[in-house]
Amino acid sequence: MRIFSVTSHDLPPKLTTAPDCTPGRGEILVRNRACGLNFADLLMMRGKYQDTPALPFTLGMEVAGVVEALGPGTGGPPPGTRVAVFGGSGGLADLGTYPADRTVPLPDAVDDISAAALQIAYGTSHVALDHKARLQPGETLVVLGAAGGVGLTAVELGHLMGATVVAIARGTEKLEVARAAGADHLIDAEDPDIRGRIKALGGADVVYDAVGGDLFRAAFRAMKPEGRILVIGHASGDVPQVPANHLLVKNIDLLGFYWGGYMSFRPKVVTDSLATLLQWAAEGRIKPHVSQVLPLERAQEGLDLLKSRASTGKVVITL
Repeated sequence: MRIFSVTSHDLPPKLTTAPDCTPGRGEILVRNRACGLNFADLLMMRGKYQDTPALPFTLGMEVAGVVEALGPGTGGPPPGTRVAVFGGSGGLADLGTYPADRTVPLPDAVDDISAAALQIAYGTSHVALDHKARLQPGETLVVLGAAGGVGLTAVELGHLMGATVVAIARGTEKLEVARAAGADHLIDAEDPDIRGRIKALGGADVVYDAVGGDLFRAAFRAMKPEGRILVIGHASGDVPQVPANHLLVKNIDLLGFYWGGYMSFRPKVVTDSLATLLQWAAEGRIKPHVSQVLPLERAQEGLDLLKSRASTGKVVITL
């Protein structure tokens, strides 16, 4: 089988061949059909990601494919079933073995490319908003970095979940993208009084923060009592320090969130979420924006698109 393999953190990955893999106990063998690329793949290549596998390893975190075989003592899903699975790695190969409890059957109405593209971006926002922050219909959700990859899914899903969505992004063009995704109110990230703008809308019940820095500090000061702040990432490079006494006085919850971490201690949270998202995709309620679809032979080109930020949506590799 073909594999896109990382053999050194100092060298680029290379397309090579390896013997077909065999599923162990509790595993399934999947013929991979599509694999979504992620910024985390770039970090893995350099050994900088928190879940980087031991060398050598095959890149590719989120895949869609068809079950070919079951390992010993594994109950399903049966061979021939189309599935989506977050494997963490191994997706840029013709075949992959994955824990059976990480797989979710694909509805007929969801194609392989969409299934590979939505898992991490939509999964991050859905588990964060639904499971972690317990977002309720009618609450006010403030999304920082609302036009970014995960930020835009937070806008879209917050709207679907019945929240009033306040999108904060830099510039008119990005704000209009957020509006098209379902944002009710738009605030430019360059506005000198972001706190005041949020307060004028009644304050925030939930803040979704993938940015950090000054935007976090402004949104933090505009929280309602019993508000919840989701710490998703720090794209600004500025990791804010939180005064714990303010959490106490305002009864605010500060919620750290790492979607991939659930696979090590509560994988059902992720698979239940993925089943919901796939059903929404089948119903046409969500549709991931895929900007490039490339064959495995051009996987490096896809990674270069991510590195240069030249892609406007998801990059998916087909096999």
